[in-house]
Amino acid sequence: MASPAHAFSHVGATVPDLEAAVGWYRETLGAYLLVGPIEVLEDGSPLGDAAAAIYGQGFRRFRFAHLAFADAVGLELFTFDVPALEVREENFEFWKTGINHFSLTAPDVREVADRIAAAGGRVRAEPVVLDAEKGYTIVYCQDPWGTVIELCSHPYAQMWG
Repeated sequence: MASPAHAFSHVGATVPDLEAAVGWYRETLGAYLLVGPIEVLEDGSPLGDAAAAIYGQGFRRFRFAHLAFADAVGLELFTFDVPALEVREENFEFWKTGINHFSLTAPDVREVADRIAAAGGRVRAEPVVLDAEKGYTIVYCQDPWGTVIELCSHPYAQMWG
């Protein structure tokens, strides 16, 4: 028998300006800072060795911070020095494998989407009502660094279960 599913812990995203991104998620979406920024060097330290095992030799230095949302699910933000970050105008490559987006529950998705846009993010498409009777609504947005955020009016299992 398979072991039961585990609770979702966090998602990580790379940004070009760690302090700006931490501030944006705190001010715009109400995330709270758990710890950081923390600097990691490729220097033979336990954290440096762990990072080298994950990212490979030659990362030299990066910084990261841990944030969390109201339900204690986390967002880990990174910025890397080497290689230089590739900041792309359009990075939502939905046809490629990997993480597509992350989602937050927001009872008033329009209000949060407007807040995202006012804070330098982007609304990718107008809200979509999935079930008018139940009020299930979603809207896809993007933070100022290109990470796609889906806003759902109700908890995930309620909407799709």
